[in-house]
Amino acid sequence: MTLRFYDTASAEVRDFVPLEPGKASVYYCGATVQGMPHVGHVRSAIAFDQLTRWLEFRGLRVTVVRNVTDIDDKILIKSEQSFGSDWADEPTAVEAEEWWALAYRYEQAFEDAYDTLGVQRPTYEPRATGHIPEMHALIQRLIDRGHAYPAPDDSGDVYFDVRSWSKYGSLTRQNIDDMQGASDADPRGKRDPRDFALWKGYKEGEPVSARWESPWGAGRPGWHLECSAMVTKYLGARFDIHGGGLDLRFPHHENEMAQSQAAGDEFANFWMHNGMVTYEGEKMSKSIGNTVSPGEMLELASPRVVRYYLGQAHYRSVLDYRPTSLQEAAAAVERIDGFIAKAGAKVGGVSSSDVAPQGNMPAAFAAAMDDDLNVPQALGVLHETVRSGNTALAAGDLDGTKSALYSVISMTQVLGLDAVKRPEAVQGREHAALEVLVEAQLEARAAARANKDWAASDAIRDTLAAAGVVVEDGAEGATWSLKRD
Repeated sequence: MTLRFYDTASAEVRDFVPLEPGKASVYYCGATVQGMPHVGHVRSAIAFDQLTRWLEFRGLRVTVVRNVTDIDDKILIKSEQSFGSDWADEPTAVEAEEWWALAYRYEQAFEDAYDTLGVQRPTYEPRATGHIPEMHALIQRLIDRGHAYPAPDDSGDVYFDVRSWSKYGSLTRQNIDDMQGASDADPRGKRDPRDFALWKGYKEGEPVSARWESPWGAGRPGWHLECSAMVTKYLGARFDIHGGGLDLRFPHHENEMAQSQAAGDEFANFWMHNGMVTYEGEKMSKSIGNTVSPGEMLELASPRVVRYYLGQAHYRSVLDYRPTSLQEAAAAVERIDGFIAKAGAKVGGVSSSDVAPQGNMPAAFAAAMDDDLNVPQALGVLHETVRSGNTALAAGDLDGTKSALYSVISMTQVLGLDAVKRPEAVQGREHAALEVLVEAQLEARAAARANKDWAASDAIRDTLAAAGVVVEDGAEGATWSLKRD
């Protein structure tokens, strides 16, 4: 077994060897809680949840840190405005909230979305506002090493000196002279427009509650500084994997890496970035009106289907949403769950807790996941196993059915699909009675088809469909399953 992941910093797929044998440390950027979660947030969380589950399957004890940015310019601006037009449960006219109340409310919305879609809670989920002393210490280290400086205008700002760090731009392979100026703070006190803020001095009119005392004056932390301070507190100066969305590579991750390494920390051994979600080939944009939120997806499909859809593409690729995307995902999930229900009833009832993925995982699935989390290829193995399981089921091969069932459940577990509620199969005498009735209908339908009595065949299928029974015709004959909600 050799795990291999694509490392953004080296631009190559490399063997993954944990820094500490038997353990893995993962940090991925969580939300800036200024509003409701969008589909990109959730896709990223699912991608790194799949990574975590696979590392655990491979026997590693994984420590996961996902931060919450609960102080930021956008949060302060949003707290001054009326809100409510961007999500259905919100009143349309509400007085402005305190920034910390707004941040906490949206933080809970993110947690609800993660929980609904089966994203495991991280080992630690630190908030930026809880780590101000660590941020002060990091700033001081950078000043002492000659890589940061307080603004000379007594504004209280402190900047990272990008030209003092020769490796600046290496993560995204950019030349510093080709970069635009950093827009995160007023450039008045900067030595170079590209220098970015580590600490932002308090400005008149800002909430007094959004300021902390510091050696350089009252203010609040810069966005990039927050992550560096939090990740090293929980994972140390060197850790295995830093992840996040592709849109965070620059400037956020570039600046994180620069300030951390300039302070003397080796920082991340691997940088992993998930791709964006588009709408029919176009970038999602509220101004264009082509966005779709996780909440809207969950109105159209079950959480299990939404999780399948958002996790089905290779994590580094673009995931393109189309109006039929959830229907296609639902059909795929139906095939999986239909087999699990039928096979489980045949072998006497099996739940996920009865199946240990170790020992039941197809080698081809494992090889795909080891190869930079190739989920599309792994899903191909899953669906092929479902097909072979249905063949064994139709042939009355109990051993083959059970083997396929255990393999399918093992694969759905490590993909996180079983972390989302699956409707329970009808069990016991009820299922036995239902099976006798449905099989009798299918035999009558098969006879009608053999006699080319298509009207009778269609009538039987329609009757079954009205009762919630889905019939699928295949090379081995017709199979049935119960329609999922």
